[in-house]
Formats: sequence, C-alpha cells, structure tokens
Amino acid sequence: MAARFSCRAFKPDPVPREILERILTAAQKTASWCNSQPWQLVITSGEATKKFRDALYPVAASGAPMSGDFEFPREYRGVYLDRRRESGFQLYNTLGIERGDKAGYAKQALENFNFFGAPHAAIITTDEALGVYGAVDCGGYLTSFMLAAQALGVAVVPQAALAFHASVVRKHFGIADDRRIVCGMSFGYTDRDHKANSYRTNRAALGEVVTFVDK
Repeated sequence: MAARFSCRAFKPDPVPREILERILTAAQKTASWCNSQPWQLVITSGEATKKFRDALYPVAASGAPMSGDFEFPREYRGVYLDRRRESGFQLYNTLGIERGDKAGYAKQALENFNFFGAPHAAIITTDEALGVYGAVDCGGYLTSFMLAAQALGVAVVPQAALAFHASVVRKHFGIADDRRIVCGMSFGYTDRDHKANSYRTNRAALGEVVTFVDK
C-alpha cells in the first residue's frame, strides 16, 4: 500500500502473460456484494493497444463532448477541491508546467489517452442492472489488481478518463449494451527516470476521515 503510486510514464516492455494471469487470479479474490463478481475486463497488448489509442486519442484531442455511462462528479468543493488542486499542481510543478498554463494542462491531460506510454490498457465494466453497487465492487477489484501488480513489480494508473468517451470504447471493443463502463487503467513497468513518477500525493490524517463511536 505504501509503495503503490499512480504511474504516469511507462517503459514499452510488455508484462509477460504469466505475470498478468497471476495478478488477475489474485484480484479475483476481491469481495463483492452477494459474491456477484460483476467486473469484466478487456485488456490490450501489443498492436491492440496501439489500435485502441488510435481510436480514442483523436476523439479526446478533438474536444468532443464527454459522455460516460456513470454520472460524473457534479463538482469538487471544500477539502475535495483542495486535494484535487494539490494533486494536479504536484504533477504540473514536477513537469515544469507553469501555473495558469491551460494549454500545458490540456496537453498533459491528453496523455491519459496515450496511456502514458504503457504497453497495456484495460477497460473495466459492470452489469447495468447492478447500478452503482456493481461499480463499487469494481472499485474494490481495481484496488486488488493494483496491489497484486505492485507485489509483482508492475505499475498501474487507474483512469476515469478512459470512460469519458464511453460510446467510442463500447464500439471499439464491441462491449454489450447491458455492460456499463466504470473506468480504465494503464499498466506496465515504471519509467523511473521520468519526472512524472518522482512525486507522491499526500493522504489525510485519520482524524479527518474517521469518527470513533464508543458509547
């Protein structure tokens, strides 16, 4: 848990299939409501990663309206806005993008759709009928995947951005209409020399998030 971070620059080397299957087997132990295990994944490798990038990147770069299968946050406010800004400025400062450089912000955001150079991308879906609770279970699965990957030396970045153009993703992979796209992730091996991987985000103190009730 302490070692994991969201990797934003990868080496091109693919993850061997046997390592990937070990990660997936471990993640399959994730708890879910009534053991429904609603998650399904599409994982790209090699030429398939390039084809997915070629389908998604131009749409994102064009400024096409975003439309996901789940409602996006209405707004970030208070401490949530503060944390979002802090995380963003950590990245921008590390990369030398000056505050207020909207073009620089936009260019970096588009790296999501370049998968930050990762050799693999994945899309996670849930069953439509399970609603938000199926999505919550998928979130648990994503955490399990990331921790199993970390244990085997594989870096991951979870990406809501890959669900921003759900219709494009659905058409590209032939995802059924009764599946809802929760999010995506990119993974591979960390480029440790890249500045984007040189910082770590902060975490709130327990007193900010936990209320103990003893009586």
